[in-house]
Amino acid sequence: MSEMTPEETKVTAWLASRKDAMVALLREMVDTDSGSYDKAGVDRAGQVLARFHETNGLSVEIVPDSRFGDAVRARLPNPSANDQRPVLLLGHRDTVFPQGEPTRRPFTIKGGRAYGPGVADMKAGVVIEAFVAAAFAECGGLPAPLMMLTTSDEEIGSPSSRPIIEAAAREARCVFNAEPSRLPAGTEFARDQKQSITSGRKGGVFMRAEFIGKAAHSGANYEKGASAIVDLGHKIPRLQGLTDLEKGVTVNVGLIGGGQTVNTIAPHAWCEIDLRYVTAAQRDELVDAIRAIIETPVVTGTSAALTIKGEFVPLEGTAESQKLFETYREAAAGYGISVSAEFTGGCADSGFTAAQGCPTLCSVGPIGGMAHTPEEFLEVESIVPAAQLLALAVMRTAARME
Repeated sequence: MSEMTPEETKVTAWLASRKDAMVALLREMVDTDSGSYDKAGVDRAGQVLARFHETNGLSVEIVPDSRFGDAVRARLPNPSANDQRPVLLLGHRDTVFPQGEPTRRPFTIKGGRAYGPGVADMKAGVVIEAFVAAAFAECGGLPAPLMMLTTSDEEIGSPSSRPIIEAAAREARCVFNAEPSRLPAGTEFARDQKQSITSGRKGGVFMRAEFIGKAAHSGANYEKGASAIVDLGHKIPRLQGLTDLEKGVTVNVGLIGGGQTVNTIAPHAWCEIDLRYVTAAQRDELVDAIRAIIETPVVTGTSAALTIKGEFVPLEGTAESQKLFETYREAAAGYGISVSAEFTGGCADSGFTAAQGCPTLCSVGPIGGMAHTPEEFLEVESIVPAAQLLALAVMRTAARME
């Protein structure tokens, strides 16, 4: 790569001197309970970020929501930029864990790895984005306005945040989403300076089906009942049968329930369904097929209805997003880090921004793994390089797009 400019050197040196501060903010974020359905907790985590932004010279707007956590939008203007579209740093601060998890498993560092709920997915990414924004506020060097949007409900499909994200994408020139990056298979961070980010993501639809039957005494009046559970049971293999691994399509009935008592023909039942697909063109046909299975009775006297609880759209690559990746990879090469890109079945808010036609690069956060489990970890030594690479990619992309 070419020599860094004086502005790039100043910003990356500032970030290099903030490792302890990054770890301290990460500790505070991880130890702040913020499960997706815990509005008060997610909002407390948002206030931690808002205070950091305000202390470091960014203007902050809280976008309220009555049910889920508020969105936090921070801005760093640049009146001299020819193109007033901002670079968007996107992230979420909610986690999948139940209330009280940080008390049971507080932030810890062992053997060079940090542990705790949401440490990689994606509180570390939010932390480096906040420090990159602070670096530009302190050092200058960014030839564009900057926006950082941190949302509250990504882990449940962004029901309140999606329109906010889409509006931000329509305003922005490009998007960097700091979901965790990964180690390529067979590598160890301590020895191998390698990193894998995301080239594409599947779309996902999260659905709930409700089944209504007719109760009857299972001994005395069996024939008068209509079992919602039996109707559901017949449909599970048909739903799972929509899976086509060659096409990248999976359907999973992940939760079921129902019934009244063991000696009653079940008057009600329910299930929740996870659909994953690769391209936007696949979505409607698959949802229609699932709906047809659910809402066509197998057991006479039953009925059922399907509702969509949450949804992600796929992250599909474009020529412009490839340019973002090449800029990021070039910056990493200057630090001796080899970057590859992998497709993943996991969903993220980056699909929403890409679908708005905004060039998007995902998984530029620090290196982590085992998300959504008690073993979730973050490579501590990847925090500063991730911040530096993000800053360089933002600066160079903004300069190219001026």
